[in-house]
Amino acid sequence: MKPQTSSLFDQLNDAAEYLRSHTDFKPKTGLILGTGLGGLVDKIELHKKWDYATIPHFPESTVQGHEGSLLMGHLAGEAVIVLNGRFHYYEGYSAKELTFPTRLLCHLGIERIFISNVAGSVNPQYQAGHVVIVKDHINMQPDNPLRGPNDDRIGIRFPDLTNAYDRKLRELASSTMSKMKMIAHQGVYVGLQGPNLETAAEYKMLRTIGGDLVGMSTVQEVLVTNHMRVPVLVTSLVSNECHDVGNLCETTVEQVLEVAKTGGEKLQELWLAMLGSFADENL
Repeated sequence: MKPQTSSLFDQLNDAAEYLRSHTDFKPKTGLILGTGLGGLVDKIELHKKWDYATIPHFPESTVQGHEGSLLMGHLAGEAVIVLNGRFHYYEGYSAKELTFPTRLLCHLGIERIFISNVAGSVNPQYQAGHVVIVKDHINMQPDNPLRGPNDDRIGIRFPDLTNAYDRKLRELASSTMSKMKMIAHQGVYVGLQGPNLETAAEYKMLRTIGGDLVGMSTVQEVLVTNHMRVPVLVTSLVSNECHDVGNLCETTVEQVLEVAKTGGEKLQELWLAMLGSFADENL
């Protein structure tokens, strides 16, 4: 992204006005599709689609498995706005740049946001392919999107993170998973910088400090959703197991994508069921 001179609030207004100039669609739920959830795009009753490159102030995704498009439409009867592809600190963006799309969804007036990711498991109870509801995080990323001057029009200076991962959404996800005969794990996500995977000693440390999952995204997005007071649900798909530090195997991108492809179907079913329940409430 080129250096910006306008305020973040003005940039959000620019992007929002651009989208509104093309549609009067009013989404209620925002979705950030990480690796493995791209299949949901094919299920959307599409209203409008934009490439990221066309939206003012948007970065562009550079990661394999992340397409880079914003969509509006209906999914399981719910009016949604979708980020198909996300951004990561390791791509070279600042925390403020990579969270701009998440802020835009919140700025457009959504009522809730769902975020997905793939993550390594440092908890021996979590197996590759399991879906885990994130209940808390440990932030070990080197940049914070809230750093710098605060704009009270966007959010308060010191947002409280006691309920960073919305309790009601987690309860709904857990009960929905139980009805679907899915194991309803709830765990702590540790956010690291990446892009390298961790060493055996680091995996051991992460488990020691209370982590269950480790990944390279999500935390910064959760910070801005809380800053803007939008309830957030995060679901992680376990892509690889790294709890047995004495018997670690090399993990490749291809292996992660393969697990995400198969395990992502379960996560898609969960989100569709939850979105359907919101749509039913609005009837």
